[in-house]
Amino acid sequence: MNPSSKSRLTEKQLSHFTGTSLFDGIARAVCRAGTLPAKELYEAWEVARRVRRKYRGGRVVDLACGHGLLAHILLLLDNTSPAAIAIDVHPPKNARRLSAELIKAWPRLNGRIRYQASEIQSVPLFPSDLVVSVHACGSLTDTVLDRAVAAGTRVAVLPCCHDLARCDTGGLEGWLDGPLAVDATRAARLRACGYQVLTRVIPDTITPKNRLLMGHPDRSISG
Repeated sequence: MNPSSKSRLTEKQLSHFTGTSLFDGIARAVCRAGTLPAKELYEAWEVARRVRRKYRGGRVVDLACGHGLLAHILLLLDNTSPAAIAIDVHPPKNARRLSAELIKAWPRLNGRIRYQASEIQSVPLFPSDLVVSVHACGSLTDTVLDRAVAAGTRVAVLPCCHDLARCDTGGLEGWLDGPLAVDATRAARLRACGYQVLTRVIPDTITPKNRLLMGHPDRSISG
């Protein structure tokens, strides 16, 4: 299975995921739903694993969620999160088909994941939330970060489609290529807002846009 494939997974690919691991179980649900390409499955899995190594618990808020797979995986990896909300201005019509297959495989997810069709600015956030977003295009990633900082939440983003005309490069483009300058400036901005910053990557065999930026308020900073 090519993890960067943009071809939709269907029941024809079930034979690639016959193991007993959590990942194989999720992949089988994705195949049965027939809604996602392999690339999105592997992206969501690799991001979720790295996020949960650092951040446990809290309501999951998946902004610009697409099909909402990341929200489901985060709940599966940490059952102490009570619920998840998946926000997208235009949720795919078949997103609930994917959710239904995952809930069928893991009934404990039932009633814990809510989809909301709205702008990502509309959902109230709370300090205990875990805000996540995979490939929110261009400056939409900055909106996710701004919302998280304003609410004082933990946050994790995997940026993509860096719009150099609208995104802040921090004047670093003389040393760094444009997209890297944008992401480095995002990390610096989080630090300037009193966040502890963590930088990770997911395998570039899945996507070249593989920089994962995570942060949480530094509680040691007073006032």
